[in-house]
Amino acid sequence: MRVAVAGVASGVRRSIVDLLVAEGHDVVTAPRGSQRPALDGCRALVHVPDQLPHTLGARWAQRWPAHDHLHAHGVHRLVDQACAAGVRRIVHLSGSWLYADQGDDWVSEESPICVTAATEPLAVGEMAVQDAADCVRTSVVLRLGQVVGDTPLTRWTLRAAAAGRPYGVGDPDGFAHLVHSDDVATAVLASLEAPSGIYNVGAAPVRRADVVSAYAAAVDRGTGHFLGPVTRRLAGSRIEPFERSLRVSSDRFAAATGWSPRHATFSRSWFEAAENLLVLR
Repeated sequence: MRVAVAGVASGVRRSIVDLLVAEGHDVVTAPRGSQRPALDGCRALVHVPDQLPHTLGARWAQRWPAHDHLHAHGVHRLVDQACAAGVRRIVHLSGSWLYADQGDDWVSEESPICVTAATEPLAVGEMAVQDAADCVRTSVVLRLGQVVGDTPLTRWTLRAAAAGRPYGVGDPDGFAHLVHSDDVATAVLASLEAPSGIYNVGAAPVRRADVVSAYAAAVDRGTGHFLGPVTRRLAGSRIEPFERSLRVSSDRFAAATGWSPRHATFSRSWFEAAENLLVLR
C-alpha cells in the first residue's frame, strides 16, 4: 500500500516510517506546507502531529500557540487535501489526556471527555478526521498515552530528574497512561486494517508515583519529585490535562486489530533510547 506520513520530523515518525517500509509499504513523507503533491496516488495518510511542548517556564507558554494551530486548523487543511487526492484511509494520532479524570475507574472509548481551553484543539482535530468519513472510506483516531522513549519529553524529564528538579504531575496515587515510542509504530501499522473509529493505545496503566520513581532510578537518584504549587501556577492551566488520573484500556483496539504492545508494562528499560541519545549529546 502507498502510504503518506505527514507531520514534523521526530523519532516517533521515523519509527513509523521504518516499520511501514519493513512491512512492504510504499511510504512517502509529507512535510508541513507541501502535503498535497505527496498525497497523490496514496491509499492511506498517517498524520503524526508535533510533539507536546516539554520545557516548563516561558518557553512552555511560547510553544503552545503553534501546537494549537496545528490541531485546530492544520488537521482540517490536511484532511481537505487528502480528500482531494483520493486518499481512502486517514489515521490521526491524538492523545488520551482528552478524557476527564476518572480516578481508579477504567477508561474506555465511551468514557467522558473533558474539553477545556487546553484540550479543545485536540478535540477539534479529532472531529475533522471523523468528519472525513464522508469523503474517505475509513478514518481512524488513535488516542495515545504519553509517549515515552525516543522523545524530547523523555529526554527533558531524565535531565530534570538528574538535576534534582521536579517533573512529576498529578496525584502520586493517580494513574498515568503511557505508550512506548516503538509501540506507536506497531499501532499505526495495525490501524491500516482497522475499521473507522476512535481507539485507545497504550501499555498497562501505572501509578504516577511509580513513573516518577522510575525516572529517578534511571539517573541514579534516590527519589523523584512532583511539581509544587508554585511551578504548577507558572505552568498555568495547560498542565491540568496531564494531571488527570487515566486508567486507560486498549482492549477495543486489540479486539479490532489483534494489536498488543511489545512494551506491555512500564519499566526503566523504556528510557534506553533516550539515555543513549543523551550520552551522544
